[in-house]
Amino acid sequence: QVQLSESGPGLVKPSQTVSLTCTVSGASASDTLYYWSWIRQPPGKGLEWVGAIASGSTYYNASLKGRASIAVDSSSNHFSLQLSSVTPDDTAVYFCARSVAATWYGGKFFSAGFDTWGQGTQVTVSS
Repeated sequence: QVQLSESGPGLVKPSQTVSLTCTVSGASASDTLYYWSWIRQPPGKGLEWVGAIASGSTYYNASLKGRASIAVDSSSNHFSLQLSSVTPDDTAVYFCARSVAATWYGGKFFSAGFDTWGQGTQVTVSS
C-alpha cells in the first residue's frame, strides 16, 4: 500500500526558508509515471497547488513567485519542498500527494487526480 508522510519544522519566522519532506513507502518517489506534488491549505481557505516533480522536471504555481523548489532524493525515497522568504501568508497545512496523471499547459497544472495523500503538516509563519 502506498503511503505518504510529511514532516517539517512546524513554526518558522518570516523571511526564513521552510524545508518539508515527504517520505514515500510502497512506491518509488522516482517513479516517472506519477507527479509527486505539494499542496497546501491556508486556514479557512481551499486547497492550493504548490508544485510537482516528475521525470526530472519541476512545475510550480506562479503565485509563489519562484520561491518554491522541489527535489527528489531517490536514496531515501522522499521528495522535498523548500519555500523561501516566507511570510504569514504561507501559513497553511502542507500536504504531499501523487498525481496519477497530469498535463502542464499554459503555466497551469491539470491533474487527473491525486490518488494518495499524506496526513498534512502544519506550517505556521509568525514572529
